[in-house]
Amino acid sequence: MFDTMTFTKVLGAVCGSLLIFMLGKWAADELYAVGGGHGYGEEHAAGYLIEVEDSGEEEVVEEGPAFSELLASADIGSGAKVFKKCSACHSLEKGENKTGPYLYGVVGRAVDAAEGFGYSEALAAVGDAWTVDALNAFLENPRKAAPGTSMSFSGLKKETDRADLIAYLDSLDD
Repeated sequence: MFDTMTFTKVLGAVCGSLLIFMLGKWAADELYAVGGGHGYGEEHAAGYLIEVEDSGEEEVVEEGPAFSELLASADIGSGAKVFKKCSACHSLEKGENKTGPYLYGVVGRAVDAAEGFGYSEALAAVGDAWTVDALNAFLENPRKAAPGTSMSFSGLKKETDRADLIAYLDSLDD
C-alpha cells in the first residue's frame, strides 16, 4: 500500500506545492510593492499626500490636578481594589516575599530593603528610597523608571489609580 513510489509522489507533490506558493508570493510582492516594484521612487508611491496649513499656534494641553492634590484626595478603598492587580506578585505582610518583594511599609522605605528578596541592579536607578514621587513614576511605567527591571507589570496609566494605590500602601503601616 505505501511503497517507495507512493512516498516519492507525495514528497514531490509537497515540494511542488511549496514551490508554487513561493513563486506566488514573489509575484505578489512584485505586483503590489510600493511603486509597483519596478524601480519607481518615492514620487510614485501609493497614496496621496494631503498638505495642511500650519496655523502657527501650539495646542494648549489641559493639565489635570497635580499629583500631590490627587494623593491628598485619594480613596484608600479604591486603592485596595487597585492592589488586586499587584497581589499576584506582592504580599502586604512583612517578610512574606512572593515573585516580588512584600509591600508592607514600602512608602518611605529604602529601595532594596525587603529582607530575603534579591533585587535587580536596575532598581538602583529609582533612587535611595520609595518616596511618593519615585513610586508614582515606577508605577506609571516600571520599565521606563528602572530600565532592565525584572518586573513584568506594564504599569498603571491612570494617575488617580496610582494615587489611590500609594495612599492605600501608606495607610497599612500607620
